[in-house]
Amino acid sequence: VSVEVKPEITLPELSGLPARRPSVEIGVEEVETELQGLRERRAPLVDEPEGTVAARGHSLVIDYSGSIDGQPFDGGSAEGAILELGTERFIPGFEDQLEGASAGEDREIRVTFPEDYGAAHLAGKEALFATHVERVQRRELPELDDAFAKELGEFETMEDLRNRIRSDLLETRERGAKAELRRTLMDSLIERTAYEVTPGMLERRLEQRLAIARQQLGSAFPEDELNQRMIEWRERWRPAAERDVREMLLLEAVAREEGCEVEESEVEERIEQMAREQGIDPARMRQAYGERGMLDALRAQLLEDKALEFLVSEAKVEEMTGT
Repeated sequence: VSVEVKPEITLPELSGLPARRPSVEIGVEEVETELQGLRERRAPLVDEPEGTVAARGHSLVIDYSGSIDGQPFDGGSAEGAILELGTERFIPGFEDQLEGASAGEDREIRVTFPEDYGAAHLAGKEALFATHVERVQRRELPELDDAFAKELGEFETMEDLRNRIRSDLLETRERGAKAELRRTLMDSLIERTAYEVTPGMLERRLEQRLAIARQQLGSAFPEDELNQRMIEWRERWRPAAERDVREMLLLEAVAREEGCEVEESEVEERIEQMAREQGIDPARMRQAYGERGMLDALRAQLLEDKALEFLVSEAKVEEMTGT
C-alpha cells in the first residue's frame, strides 16, 4: 500500500523576511476621472439630427445579418444592437466600416474573425455582414451637481458622491496592496524553504481550479470547445496550482510552529461578516456551510490568515511609491 503524506518542512528564520507593499494614495484627479466615467455611463442616448454622419463617440442602433461563404451562422445576426464607435467591442474592422454612415443607410461589412477568436468554428474565417443603420445617437452628459448625486439614490450632495468614490477607490487600492504584500512575502519564504510538492496534492488543487472554471464557464462555450480549453488550462495553470499548494503548506507550517489556533467564535464572526456582505441571514449561511462540508475549509482559511498576519508583523516591509 502506498500512502502519500505531506512533506516535512523546516522553516527558515521568520523574522525580517523582505516584502514590498505599494503605498495607498488617492489623488483628486483619480476621483474626478471616476466621476467623469460615472457621468458618461449615466448619460442618456439622444438621436442626432437627420443626416448626421457617424463618427467616433457616436452610438449606432443597427440591424445586421452575418454569413460565411453565403451561409448564416449562429450568433451572427441581431436587431436593434447598440454599437458605440471607438470602443472596438465588435470584430476588428467592423466599427471602422460604419464611420461616415447616416441613419437609414445600408452597408455591407466584410471582416475576418481573429485566429484566437473564442468560438473555434469562426476563428480565422471571413464573414460578410449586411448592416442597416437605424439611428445615429450621442450621449447627453448631465450636469455634475447635487441633483445628479440625488438621482443615484444614495447621496444628497456631490460631496457625498465624491467621498464614496474616494472610499471605493481606497478599498480597491488597499486590496491590491495587501495582495502584493502577500505575494512578495511568500516569494521570500518559498525561496528560503526547500521541499517537494507531492503529485497528489498538486493534482487535487489543479482539479479544483478546473472544476471552478467549468462551473463558471460551462454555459459560455459548446461542450467540445470547453473540453479542449480544459486540456489547455490543465497545463497552463499547473504552475499556479503548485504555487497554491506551496503557500498552503508553508502557512500550515508557520501556524503550527507559532501555535496559531482558530476559536469557534472567530468562525462565527467570519460567517456573520460574509452574510452581511452578501445580504444573507447568518444562520442560513452557517447551515449551508455545514451541509456542504465547508466549515473545515473556512477554519483552514482563518488559520492561514493568522499565519500570514504573523509573518507580516515580523517582516521587513518596504513601502513602494508611484506604483
